[in-house]
Amino acid sequence: MHRHEKLLSNNQAWVRAKLDLDEQYFQRQAEGQSPPFLWIGCADSRVPPDEITGSHAGDLFVHRNIANIVTHSDLNLMSLLEYGILELRVDHIIVCGHTRCGGVKAALGHRKLGILDKWIRNIKDVYHLHRSELEEIGDENTQWDRLVELNVREQLLNVAKTSFVQRRWDEGDFPVLHGWVYHVEDGRLETIVRHTREDPMDPIYRYDFSEPA
Repeated sequence: MHRHEKLLSNNQAWVRAKLDLDEQYFQRQAEGQSPPFLWIGCADSRVPPDEITGSHAGDLFVHRNIANIVTHSDLNLMSLLEYGILELRVDHIIVCGHTRCGGVKAALGHRKLGILDKWIRNIKDVYHLHRSELEEIGDENTQWDRLVELNVREQLLNVAKTSFVQRRWDEGDFPVLHGWVYHVEDGRLETIVRHTREDPMDPIYRYDFSEPA
C-alpha cells in the first residue's frame, strides 16, 4: 500500500469508529462550528495542535505557518483573525511556538534561503529587539530556545495590536491571549505569557471605538 493510500484507509477506519460511537456525529458537525479557541501555531509536523492538547473536532480554529508568525501583511491570518474573533466569537487566542523550531534556527543564521528569507525577517526583527539579552547567552541551544520564547511574546503582542481583538475588548473581557511553547523533547506545553484587556500597551497601537470609522 502506498503512503497516501494508507492515509485514506486510516480515514475510513476513523469514520467507522466515530459512527460506532455516535451515529449522529457527522450530522452535528455539519450544522456549524463554535470553537472556544483560536490557535496560531507553527506548521512543523511534530506539533499537531489537536493531539498535543487532547482537543476534538470543533474545539480549535487553527492557523499554522512557519514559526507561528503574526504579521499585519498576512491577509490569510488577518482574515482568519477577523472571522474567528468577530464572527465565531472565540474566547481564547493561543500563539504556540515550539523548541527546536527550524524557522527560528534559520533566523539565527545567515544562509540565503530564497523566499523564506522574507518570512523569517520577522524573527530577525525579534532578535534585533532583544539583541543584548540574546548575545549574552553563550550556549547555542539555550539561545535558540530563548528566541523561541521571545518570538512567541512578540507575536502575541502583534495579535493584541489588531483592531479585531481591541474591538472585542471594547465590548468586554474576551478574548484572553495566551503565549505557549511546546517542548518537542518531552511533550510539555509551557505558558510563557498571558494578555488581557487590562494589560498596558503603547498608546500608538490603541484604537478608539467611540467614534465611527
